[in-house]
Amino acid sequence: MAENVGFIGLGVMGRPMAGHLLAKGHRLVVHSRSRGPVDELAAKGAVAASSAAEVARQADVVITMLPDTSDVELVLTGPEGILAGLRQGTTVVDMSSISPSATKQLAALVASRGGAMLDAPVSGGEIGAANATLSIMVGGTRTAFDRVLPILQCMGHPERIVHIGDEPGSGQLCKVCNQMAIGGALAGVSEAFALARKAGVDVAAVRQALLGGFAASRVLEVHGERMLKADYKPGFRAKLYQKDLRIANETAAVHAVAIPATAVVTQLVNTLVAGGGGDLDYSAMGTVVWGEGVKE
Repeated sequence: MAENVGFIGLGVMGRPMAGHLLAKGHRLVVHSRSRGPVDELAAKGAVAASSAAEVARQADVVITMLPDTSDVELVLTGPEGILAGLRQGTTVVDMSSISPSATKQLAALVASRGGAMLDAPVSGGEIGAANATLSIMVGGTRTAFDRVLPILQCMGHPERIVHIGDEPGSGQLCKVCNQMAIGGALAGVSEAFALARKAGVDVAAVRQALLGGFAASRVLEVHGERMLKADYKPGFRAKLYQKDLRIANETAAVHAVAIPATAVVTQLVNTLVAGGGGDLDYSAMGTVVWGEGVKE
C-alpha cells in the first residue's frame, strides 16, 4: 500500500534510499541541505519541501538520514524542524548512525508530541543503499516497527531487517556493536596482510587460503580485496567511521565497558584521517598498519 513518506537527508546513502521508495510507488516529500538531489528526485515525481517542518506536515512517516547526532537534533528540534510540523500519529524513523543516549531523549520528545520514533541505523554502505540490500537494526516499539516494515523493506534486504528491542536507542546500540566488530576484523586483516608482505609471502594467496577457513569474513572478502588492489574509493568514508567510533567509545563509557581493541582501532582511524584519508574508504586503515601513508 502506498504511503505518504517524508525523507530528509539526501546524501550518498539517502538519495538512493529515497529513490527506492519512489520507485515502489510511495508518495515522497523530500528535503536536504543540497538542492541538487532534491531537484533530481522532484523530476522523478517527488515533492520538494523547503524545510523539515514542511516535510512533517505532509507525511505519515518521516525518515531522516543524516551525518551525526547534532544534525539529527537540529532537524528534529530546530525552529523549522520536524517537531514544528509533526502531526498526531506520525512515525519518525531515524536511519542515521548517532548516539544511543541522544536517541532516547529525541524519542521522548517525539512521543510528547503524539508521534512515535524508531531508530533504524543501517549497515551495507553505498553499495547496499544503491541495491536496496541494507541491513537495518531497529529500536522502538514493535507496533511502530510493524507499521513501517513494508517501507523499510523497500530499502533493505528482507532477511536483514531486525527489530532489536522496544527500548529507544536499541537500534543505535546494535549499530555501535556492528562498527566495533568490523573494526576488530579490519585491524586483524590489516596486520595479517602486513606480516605476509614483510615476510615475502604472496598476500593474495594468503587471503584466498584464509577465506576457506575460520578466518573467513565479509571484511576479509570485501575489504581484503580493496587492500590488495589499493582501491579505496569510498563505500563508507573513513571520517564517518571515525564518528561512529567516537560514539562507540562514548557509549562504552556510559555503560562502564572496557573496549581496548576498539580504542586501538580508533587511534588507527584517527591517524588515517589526520593524514588526509578522511574521504577514503575506511579499509584504508590498512595503510596505517603498513606504515605506507595515504595513497589517493
